[in-house]
Amino acid sequence: MGNLTRVGLRLGAAALLLAGLGAGAPAGAQAAGGSGYKVTQKYTVGGEGGWDYLTMDSAGRRLYLTRGNHVMVVDADSGKPLADIVDLSGTHGVALATSAGKGFISNGRASTITVFDLKTNKVIDTVKSTGENPDAIIYDPASKRVFAFNGRSKNATVLDAASGKVAGTVALDGKPEFAVSDGKGKVFVNIEDKGEVQAIDARKLAVVASWPIAGCEEPSGLAIDRTHSRLISVCGNKVMAILDASNGKLVATVPIGAGVDAAAFDPATGLAFSSNGADATLTVVHEDSPDKWTVVENVPTQKGARTMALDEKNHRVYLVTSDFGEPPAPTTEQPHPRPPMVPNTFTVLVVGK
Repeated sequence: MGNLTRVGLRLGAAALLLAGLGAGAPAGAQAAGGSGYKVTQKYTVGGEGGWDYLTMDSAGRRLYLTRGNHVMVVDADSGKPLADIVDLSGTHGVALATSAGKGFISNGRASTITVFDLKTNKVIDTVKSTGENPDAIIYDPASKRVFAFNGRSKNATVLDAASGKVAGTVALDGKPEFAVSDGKGKVFVNIEDKGEVQAIDARKLAVVASWPIAGCEEPSGLAIDRTHSRLISVCGNKVMAILDASNGKLVATVPIGAGVDAAAFDPATGLAFSSNGADATLTVVHEDSPDKWTVVENVPTQKGARTMALDEKNHRVYLVTSDFGEPPAPTTEQPHPRPPMVPNTFTVLVVGK
C-alpha cells in the first residue's frame, strides 16, 4: 500500500525494537478464550526485493507476492514456488480477473500495468497508465473492469478486463490507498491524505460520494462486508473504523496495533483482521452485529508483517515479512537510514487454527 516510499517506510518500521510479542496492543484487547488463531506455518521463499501487496487465489490455491521488479507465484498450501513474473518495475499489487483468465499488475515506477495469463503466468501485454504511480489495483466483477489507483496523480486508470484496454480515468479527491468492490457496481477507495472514503460508480466511471472517516488518520487498508454493506478501514492512529457503505455513516471504531497497512474480512466467520507490522500482531475483530464490533485478540506474528491476504476457503490469513540487519549510520542525506533485509529471509506467515 502506498508508493515505493511507503514500501521503504515499511522496511524501516520493521527495524524498531520489539518490546515483546503483541507490543503496543491496546489494553484489554484480548477477550476471554481468544480467537484460536496463531501462526501455524512459515514458508521461507527468499528472493530479491522488498514487498507490497499480496493477493490470494483461494480457488486456485495460488499466492501472488509483489517484490519490486518481479512477482512471485507460490503454492498457498506448501509455499512451493510456482512461477516468477519478471522484468517489472516497482510492483505494488495484483488483481485477478478470473472470468477473463487474466491477471493485472501495477508497476508504480514505470506507471504501467502488466497483463498476464492466469494459467501460464506469461505476460500478455503492458499498458501505459493514464496516471502516475499505479498502486492499489482491484477487479470489479459487476462491471468486469480493473481499477488501478494512481497515488501520485490522484486518479484511477480503468481497464476492460477482457480486452486489457483502457476504458477511462476517474479523478479522485486525493492520494488513493486500498480499494474494494461491493460486487454490485460500486468501488470504494480510501483517500489517505484526506482521511476519507470515496465511492465510484464502476460503470459510469464517476465518483458518486465522498465521506470523511471521523477519528481516522491516514487510512490505508480497506475491506468490505458485502452482506451487511459495511466498509472496514484501518488507520495510522491505531484505529479500525467501520462505515455504512450505503451512506458513509461511521457506525463503530475499535483499537488495533501500530504500523497497520492492510485489512481483511472473512464473511463466513464474521471476523475482520488488521495486520500491524510495527507491533508484530494481527488484530482479530468480531462483527457482533453490523453496528457492533469487538476486538477478540491480538495474535503475535512477526515484525514487519503489515500486508496480508485472506484465504476465504480455509479461513487463514497470509502475511509476509523478512529478517533485517542493523541500520547503517545516519548521514545528512539519510538521517533515518533503513535497515537492510537479510538475504533470502523473505517469509510467508500462515495464521490459522
